[in-house]
Amino acid sequence: MPLRRSTILSTAFGAAMAATVMLLTTSIPSAAEKRPPSGAQNLGNPDYGVCRGTDPECYHDWDNFDPATDGYRVLVYSRTAGPRHAHLGPALPAGLNPPLTPAHAAQNALVKLGADNDFAVDWTEDVTQLSSPSRLFRYNAVIFMSTTRDTLDDPAQTALRQYIRGGGGFVGIHNAFGTEYNWEWYEGLLGGANYYDHGRNQPGTVVTMSRRDVSTAGLPARWQFTDEWYNLVPFPSRVRILANVDEASLPEGPTGGSGHPGHGRNHPVSWCQYYDGGRSWVTTLGHAVEAWTETPTTGDEYFLRHVLGGIESAMGREPFCR
Repeated sequence: MPLRRSTILSTAFGAAMAATVMLLTTSIPSAAEKRPPSGAQNLGNPDYGVCRGTDPECYHDWDNFDPATDGYRVLVYSRTAGPRHAHLGPALPAGLNPPLTPAHAAQNALVKLGADNDFAVDWTEDVTQLSSPSRLFRYNAVIFMSTTRDTLDDPAQTALRQYIRGGGGFVGIHNAFGTEYNWEWYEGLLGGANYYDHGRNQPGTVVTMSRRDVSTAGLPARWQFTDEWYNLVPFPSRVRILANVDEASLPEGPTGGSGHPGHGRNHPVSWCQYYDGGRSWVTTLGHAVEAWTETPTTGDEYFLRHVLGGIESAMGREPFCR
């Protein structure tokens, strides 16, 4: 007995539906497969309403510094208002240049860099030392050394902004990215970037992106270092990337504690820019105490050479952001 046309259509439709269900079931990607292979995407390209980028026209050369008369001097600011990195040692008392102990590894290393390279270094965790532009204009660069969270009050915020607008130099090291989260101007000073999370403290390969800049001149094309490898939101924009980390070299991967998957083939660790009249050189590197001491550790000589070049270019002693 021949089959009815409706029966044939029903059978065919059922088979098609079953095939579709099987196809969907087998092709739905897992959470891991959904993750973009090139790292986190769409992390923003904010505009902070200032002249910023790699164009020297954004710099204000207003004769606020006279190295021929005053020499070169930097201020290391390491005040914390939250978690404190071990490389900073115990909190420092008020005032300028309070006594340092061997536990103050990062501060001691920066003082030694200055002594070995003919520039003066002051240090403080006293926010009143940043209370006016006139105080800051004594320094060719201000270094935020692993500062944490709301480390500036209103007068210091205003003074820092006026200092940068008057041609000052800024160097941000490691947890300078964990500072002043809710101040957009400061986020712009960091290159339009901010700390989101980090992977495990682990060895990795730093890739020198260009050797034209004074902070990368003489560095190997690839060098080993151990760090926390910060993941960023937003992602830096309108900056010159100086060094990346090769995520493929990280034994435990780049995924951070809050789920950031890393940045794939373009995971920056150092960059520079002109910003709102001043110069800004920043690096996410510098977590380990050993990186700041004379205890030998893989890559520490390259790291300190990198930081030295960043300081010298930010304070105008060497060409900036090449």
